[in-house]
Amino acid sequence: SSLTSINIPKGVTSIGERAFSGCISLTSINIPEGVTSIGVEAFKGCISLTSINIPKGVTSIGYAAFRECSSLTSINIPDGVTSIKEWTFLGCGSLTSINIPKSVTSIGEEAFWGCLNLEMIIDNSKDNVKVEESAFKGCKSVRFLK
Repeated sequence: SSLTSINIPKGVTSIGERAFSGCISLTSINIPEGVTSIGVEAFKGCISLTSINIPKGVTSIGYAAFRECSSLTSINIPDGVTSIKEWTFLGCGSLTSINIPKSVTSIGEEAFWGCLNLEMIIDNSKDNVKVEESAFKGCKSVRFLK
């Protein structure tokens, strides 16, 4: 509970299921290139984490990976990630900015539920993104262009 920062060494290829779940004092993490997957609930409940940069090469982000990271304000998802799973950012009430690359073709149920400050535009006509009905429930302003 007192861990404040993590520097994952080069050579690590995946962050396992629930690896840092509940690290309530964690404010920063450095994920190196070479990591290809982030496991289920890997950072769930890291309430002090404010931003995260996911490096190129990550193709898989598990269910609820950043659920209830209530201080998270921005996140960059790299090109190559094909889906945003169910509950990935559920309860991230401070999230205002997220980059969703063109490689994402599906956004799961309640993926951004309760992201009260999130404002974004998704161009379905151009990006062909399948979005579950409840994906953005409770968000400030999400518009879909068709």
